[in-house]
Amino acid sequence: MLRKAISVKTRVALRVRSTYGKNLRLNTATRNIASQRIRKLFQLAENIATEDRELSENYAEIARRISMAARIRMPRENRCWICRGCKRLILPGTSCRVRIQKRREPHIVITCNHCGRHMRSPIRPKGRK
Repeated sequence: MLRKAISVKTRVALRVRSTYGKNLRLNTATRNIASQRIRKLFQLAENIATEDRELSENYAEIARRISMAARIRMPRENRCWICRGCKRLILPGTSCRVRIQKRREPHIVITCNHCGRHMRSPIRPKGRK
């Protein structure tokens, strides 16, 4: 009797594991709709950032959740305005500080005013790729 109960449990566990690890993809129409919504939410967040800071951060959070749920990457121009430390929307002059550093390789340093994290991106000369 005990042996039969253990085998039933292992069968159920194997069934759960087999569906958990699958790479589930959404169809292209759903992914296109999700990417359009992400772009639109970031536009709204940027437009309303001066009037209502909390609402603009909420728009950015919704866009981030949509991208995670649909398993698509956010566009690069939008991804760079989300802090990697606290996951909040950062806009130059309001919630972050932007500086250009010439030491070593020239680079831009973006500092989040909420968590203090530094994000660096290199500045490449025109001739170099």
